[in-house]
Amino acid sequence: MNRIVIADDSATARMFIRRCLEIVGLGEATLVEAEHGREALSLLKEEDADLLLTDLNMPVMDGATLLKWVKSSPRLHDLPVLVITSAGNPAKEQELLSLGAFGVLNKPVSPAVLMDALKPLLS
Repeated sequence: MNRIVIADDSATARMFIRRCLEIVGLGEATLVEAEHGREALSLLKEEDADLLLTDLNMPVMDGATLLKWVKSSPRLHDLPVLVITSAGNPAKEQELLSLGAFGVLNKPVSPAVLMDALKPLLS
């Protein structure tokens, strides 16, 4: 993976996800951070990415709306989107998966859980 976009309104959460990515061996990828979905979408439109990790609840544009925009874009449609949230429940997870999310993880995410989720993309 060359470029990964991390969208979360919490700088601490972005730093934690960045550290998890480094631990699972993706530290050499360019890790780009966004504070909300609109900023992430702008970054995705500027330059191709291989993965989007997004929080669900963010100001300006939430993760579900970001996911809908990505999946409706002909250029971004195939981008894997992994939602990492503290507001997850089985119904919400199913909704996000039906919108095209690659996966849904609950916070706090660990490097091992992140690695398991990303295995299909890394093989």
